[in-house]
Amino acid sequence: MEPQYKPEQIENSAQKFWEENASFKAIEDPLQEKFYCLSMFPYPSGKLHMGHVRNYTIGDVIARYQRMLGKNVLQPMGWDAFGLPAENAAIKHGRPPAAWTYANIAEMKGQLQRLGFGYDWDRELATCDPDYYRWEQWLFTRLIEKGLAYRKTATVNWDPVDQTVLANEQVIEGRGWRSGAPVEKRDIEQWFIRITDYAQELLDDLDRLPGWPEQVVAMQRNWIGRSTGVQITFAIEGSGETLEVYTTRPDTLMGVTYVAVAAEHPLALRVAVTNAALAEFIAECRRGGISEAELETMEKRGMPLGIYALHPVSGERVPVFAANFVLMGYGTGAVMAVPAHDQRDWEFADKCGIEKRQVIFDGEGQECGIERAAFVDKGVLANSAPFDGLSSDAAFDAIAAWLEKHHKGERRVNFRLRDWGVSRQRYWGCPIPVTHKADGSVEPAGDLPVRLPEDVMVDGSGSPLKQMPAFYDLGNGDQRETDTFDTFFESSWYYARYCCPDADSSMLDQRANYWLPVDQYVGGIEHAILHLLYARFFNKLMRDEGLLECDEPFSRLLTQGMVVAETYYRSGPDGAKEWFNPADIEVERDDKGRAVRAIAKSDGEPVTPGGIEKMSKSKNNGVDPQILIDRYGADTVRLYTMFTAPPDQSLEWSDEGVEGAHRFLKRVWNLGLRLAEDGSGTSRPGGDSNCADARRELHGTLQKALFDYERQQYNTVVSACMTMVNILTRLDDSADAAAVRREGVSIMLRLLSPIAPHIAHTLWQELGYGEDIEHAGWPVVDESALVSDTTAYVVQVNGKKRGTIEIPTDAAQDAVEQAALEDQNVRRFTEGLTVRKVVVVPNKLINIVVQ
Repeated sequence: MEPQYKPEQIENSAQKFWEENASFKAIEDPLQEKFYCLSMFPYPSGKLHMGHVRNYTIGDVIARYQRMLGKNVLQPMGWDAFGLPAENAAIKHGRPPAAWTYANIAEMKGQLQRLGFGYDWDRELATCDPDYYRWEQWLFTRLIEKGLAYRKTATVNWDPVDQTVLANEQVIEGRGWRSGAPVEKRDIEQWFIRITDYAQELLDDLDRLPGWPEQVVAMQRNWIGRSTGVQITFAIEGSGETLEVYTTRPDTLMGVTYVAVAAEHPLALRVAVTNAALAEFIAECRRGGISEAELETMEKRGMPLGIYALHPVSGERVPVFAANFVLMGYGTGAVMAVPAHDQRDWEFADKCGIEKRQVIFDGEGQECGIERAAFVDKGVLANSAPFDGLSSDAAFDAIAAWLEKHHKGERRVNFRLRDWGVSRQRYWGCPIPVTHKADGSVEPAGDLPVRLPEDVMVDGSGSPLKQMPAFYDLGNGDQRETDTFDTFFESSWYYARYCCPDADSSMLDQRANYWLPVDQYVGGIEHAILHLLYARFFNKLMRDEGLLECDEPFSRLLTQGMVVAETYYRSGPDGAKEWFNPADIEVERDDKGRAVRAIAKSDGEPVTPGGIEKMSKSKNNGVDPQILIDRYGADTVRLYTMFTAPPDQSLEWSDEGVEGAHRFLKRVWNLGLRLAEDGSGTSRPGGDSNCADARRELHGTLQKALFDYERQQYNTVVSACMTMVNILTRLDDSADAAAVRREGVSIMLRLLSPIAPHIAHTLWQELGYGEDIEHAGWPVVDESALVSDTTAYVVQVNGKKRGTIEIPTDAAQDAVEQAALEDQNVRRFTEGLTVRKVVVVPNKLINIVVQ
């Protein structure tokens, strides 16, 4: 056995063993309990960052733990390879996106392997592989046939420079995130999938996910946004037209003082033909984003159309405005405005001098005026004949019934969720498999896959597919669709394809029903809504296509915390900040660890601490995992990321912490050396009292660690391993002690194995425990070792701790009381005083009450 801990040597050897023995290859076995552990696959940017390392270490710890419990474990890995970042990087580096992506995949795969993650690499997939995306193309053609995929004109964010649609998140202060050009609203033909047909099921099935964080469930519930309300019809004065509006507060109907429509609403467009000012206002509204978040913060603006709607109950004339806070793509593109009881409506009315008519008052008679803000609570109706005196809840039903009776409205359930627009005007994505026929019809492509040309250079000015007749021109006037799928399309079903990546005659086969649902999914909270919602939706689409049986894809979800680190910067003359990596800074700290002075090592000049932030390129506070692996080894990096914080909390980076993790692994190695020198250690464990105490501590610590593994608190598992090393190191060199040490090291290595697998594997073999620790079986608490002949009691005098005593476990209560009273230290606080009573909490506490 090597006298020194040499991480690179033992890690290379362990990884070679795993590869040669196919240690992580998953094979379906109906007689063995399965466990499917999956971490969200990465975008192949070319380099792992510490967020990747933490995410994938958590997943690997879970998978290895479950394997040691005797389960049949599947843990695959692949690449979320399509997307805009590849195009931008390709432009920057002058390479086709395909070549850039494949090179990055090779680089990142090597990094993942160097960390010792136990993946079944035979199941590796990349979403840019035609053998993968052909099946989502096939499913899309089936959705078209079922009417679940359709094409319609939609208002989108359009970047006039990049010539593409932008997601709401890509519009920053009204400009494209990449080009910086003012964004326009544009109506273009888009492909959509009817996720709204599944809205209620997606909502209901959230109740079947007890293994998901409550925060994620709440976010999805809010995003789906089920509401019960009333669809109300407002007639337009002097015409046969009507406006449909939806409200969840029909109790406020009698307080309507104006109606607002989207700038692109047909009513507004018709008036704008002869109203230049309105036409200019509509043009202004077309500049800027279309997100609800943007609507919340923008200045509320509008213009009267000069036409009136008729109140459905009172018949009163209500002015109609075109407003920038109403979106054509949401609901009906029109809203009834109740300034007295909606803050947005109040602000607009206040600005435009529109009446605010209060019709809801506090039921307890409390002050609820609307002079400074809207009164938005429910209450009792007034100024609302014939509904005066009703509570808001009672008025909901009464007004809905009145409207239905008079054919002016109906109760309706609405969802905030909108159908999923899947078209993107980008090159590096999966081609949408449809053909535009010469006669104007559209039909699904018959020959799949529709392959994306890969030897293509991009310049950022729109999709090159539109300039490639060899791709789109099918002859006879027929043209292939040049839009590509939203990249969420690929990531919505990859978890299922891992189950049968070599299936060449179907999207999935029966192996999917063996492995699914995923038992443990690991990923960031930033994916709480879109990815996780789309994956749940896709699972139901595949189920309804007969491809799999489960209703939900992920039984349990762990959202890991961020990796954060200190930041340092200098401000330039123009106010721009230059960020410095923490490794390039010398920091002087006070006795509480706070930075009091920081200077750049390069020039000795001061820098300003910028606080703790998520590791990022923009703040230059990242740490290169490869440098740490080369310096300390993969096990040190893995151990540090697990020890520093619970998985679901933020991990604050500390170079000193990494050093500490490395020192601990050296201690583990040295303990192994000592055990090797002990010889066979064949004596029966626990012969003398010191050894019995050590075993009691070992198995007590093991008991806590096993519980912590179940609740995924790996930081305290590492603490338990450290405690065990301390216990075993204290033992002397007797034969009994050597036997306890051998038992203890066996326990400690198995606990440590999922977290630091290389050193555990090597020591397991070197110390003669067996060939492969992965199949050694999980340690079990020896309950007899926990039994003690004595019990420790804390002794209090008038509630204050005054001593600790050891008493035979079987001692009678009067003996326990007497022992406490006779303790030398306790007597200092009772001498000369009268003992009123002695309270004994069995096996724990004695309180002596004196006067």
